[in-house]
Amino acid sequence: MTAMIKRTTLKVRDMEKSIAFYEGVIGMSKYYDNEITLTGNLLPGGGKGDVTRLVIMQGEDPVIGMIGLLEWLSPKPDAPEIPYDFDFGNPVFVAAVDDAEEAYAKAQALNCVIRAPLSEGEYPGANGGIVKVRSVGVFDPDGHFFELNQRLEG
Repeated sequence: MTAMIKRTTLKVRDMEKSIAFYEGVIGMSKYYDNEITLTGNLLPGGGKGDVTRLVIMQGEDPVIGMIGLLEWLSPKPDAPEIPYDFDFGNPVFVAAVDDAEEAYAKAQALNCVIRAPLSEGEYPGANGGIVKVRSVGVFDPDGHFFELNQRLEG
């Protein structure tokens, strides 16, 4: 059996704020946008008849690496306070960006919570050698953490 993760779907509080982050900071584009009425059978949250809006954001690859944004429209749930941390069940998304400095500026303009300001670092490469990156650590509007990396020469 071959596994290929095509998409990760995230529950969001405000679709327009989320779209602004994924388009503006990450550089993704909207692939799909539709309202979906839940059957109550598949997702471990929500119930039969709940109305949601699913927007799928697409990166450079046409098949893999998509991020789904799922907002409950009816009934509108109470949203817990965002913890802005990394704990069990909370992923770290690593995204390649063309310009980390620009992504950092756009995240600041959207008032995103910044965990790690723009910096440069070196890491051991998977095949030996050293990988040099310019990075910024930022939370999206719902507290999902992103490490945005720009690969540097050398």
